[in-house]
Amino acid sequence: MAASGRGLSRALGASRRPAWRQTHLEARGRLKPEYDAVVIGAGHNGLVAAAYLQRLGVNTVVFERRHVIGGAAVTEEIVPGFKFSRASYLLSLLRPQIYTDLELKAAYLQRLGVNTVVFERRHVIGGAAVTEEIVPGFKFSRASYLLSLLRPQIYTDLELKKHGLRLHLRNPYSFTPMLEEGTGHKGPRSLLLGTDTAENQRQIAQFSRKDAQAFPRYEEFMGRLALAVDPLLDAAPVDMAAFQHGSLRQKFRSLSTLKPLLKAGRILGAQLPQYYQVLTAPISKVLDQWFESEPLKATLATDAVIGAMTSPHSPGSGYVLLHHVMGGLEEIQGAWGYVQGGMGALSDAIASSATAHGATIFTEKTVAKVRVSSEGRAQGVVLQDGTEVRSKVVLCSASPQVTFLKLMPQEWLPEAFVERVSQLDSQSPVTKINVAVDRLPDFLAAPNPPGGQPLPHHQPLIELCIPSSLDPTLAPPGCHVISLFTQYTPYTLTGGKVWDEQERNAYADKVFDCIEAYAPGFKRSVVGRDILTPPDLERIFGLPGGNIFHCAMSLDQLYFARPVPLHSGYRCPLPGLYLCGSGAHPGGGVMGAAGRNAAHVVFGDLRSM
Repeated sequence: MAASGRGLSRALGASRRPAWRQTHLEARGRLKPEYDAVVIGAGHNGLVAAAYLQRLGVNTVVFERRHVIGGAAVTEEIVPGFKFSRASYLLSLLRPQIYTDLELKAAYLQRLGVNTVVFERRHVIGGAAVTEEIVPGFKFSRASYLLSLLRPQIYTDLELKKHGLRLHLRNPYSFTPMLEEGTGHKGPRSLLLGTDTAENQRQIAQFSRKDAQAFPRYEEFMGRLALAVDPLLDAAPVDMAAFQHGSLRQKFRSLSTLKPLLKAGRILGAQLPQYYQVLTAPISKVLDQWFESEPLKATLATDAVIGAMTSPHSPGSGYVLLHHVMGGLEEIQGAWGYVQGGMGALSDAIASSATAHGATIFTEKTVAKVRVSSEGRAQGVVLQDGTEVRSKVVLCSASPQVTFLKLMPQEWLPEAFVERVSQLDSQSPVTKINVAVDRLPDFLAAPNPPGGQPLPHHQPLIELCIPSSLDPTLAPPGCHVISLFTQYTPYTLTGGKVWDEQERNAYADKVFDCIEAYAPGFKRSVVGRDILTPPDLERIFGLPGGNIFHCAMSLDQLYFARPVPLHSGYRCPLPGLYLCGSGAHPGGGVMGAAGRNAAHVVFGDLRSM
């Protein structure tokens, strides 16, 4: 990580303390020796699970190793006065049920009445969904930075709006600048896409009238596929273990897990073969069947490679695209947005929902290992300082690799299972660069008007997004924060070299040179920057290999094969231990579905004890 700032003097007022932290401070020193449920990690999924369990009456505690909650969904002030969503940066995939139910994963369990505690090793909660002020005055969503996939049930169940969640919808949503001039020497062209169908067609017609006519049909086609996949996100996968090895009663009960799959098939109907091709073929092949213009195909293909060490020509890249377009916000299908105050504000809202119902959250509390009874059941955790905390169940929102290879005593796990986990693909091409600037970039393809007011192309995410163009609370007046999501950077450099400060800065300089070609003056506007290479993302946010999904969203690691076959239903080989992070179904993104689904599985198991 590299962070720097230059002479930006600004009086910084004391920020308002989040409600969840005030509750925690009032309960400081009250760590109890026993809870119903322990949640390891205060990433957004861990928080959602805790919130739901506590609402169900399960006494829950959350332990986070960092000083902030949120995991990758954090906001940090890296440059003075500038607030960055350091990893996650846009909101769209969060399940709407969670948004409403929880007022938000720990929040789910707590709401269900399970006494829940969450342990987080950092000083902030939220995992990658945190806001951090690395440069004073500039607040960065340091890891996660966009919201779209958050499940609508979560939005509703946890009453997130009541707990302070505010959104800025992104429209237009995509701006692709080009360097070559258009016809008639009119200067460099660009492609701007949003929610206005007629305007989208006008923009695309610059490059192909045929594509302009086809685009609405393409959106309708993809929308239907997203609608079919939607029910699969909110339920545990088909229980293949019960079908193969369960009793007659277990096999009969597992038939209910087929319902979402059958519903998806009914929605797709006779077009199932065409949709199957979208999920399995290279996205380049799919887009070639729809369009002829390269600017449009390149724009759409971006979502198929985000966070993946793959190319548009790789089989299965179509599913990654679907994963990024199947979200929505404010009941608008496919909408993406920014969280006011950065992604950390989402984590704070979930935490507030959880603590309001009695859940307890501890930051800078690193869990060293899972406690196992002599009968072979998870019965709590041991903290790094040696403190033992007993519980009936343990939920872990860390990656499968950390959960099973580092926190679990290996003798309690099947050898074949451990081998499968160790072989999970967690390659990451991502380097996230958070930049503080003293003015908006001025693109040659769409020059800024006098006065420097934000234009539509300052709002979207392609690989560069400027959330402060919609949310002025993130930076000082006239200044902005920029999230750069860049690919493809390896975990280890050529020749076995590591990412030291010199290599980080050299790479960032190359990225800035590229932006400078499209927006002259960009480099002069930089006030500070924060560079997160794959090893940094792993070290700070616990993302194995720097992978933003915990493990690849490839077809061999999805649904009933996530994280490994026969263990996709959140339960682990060790009774009493549950996986509730992005390495579980349905995967990565700030969605909350894994936390919500796991909480319901846990609650059902607790009731049957």
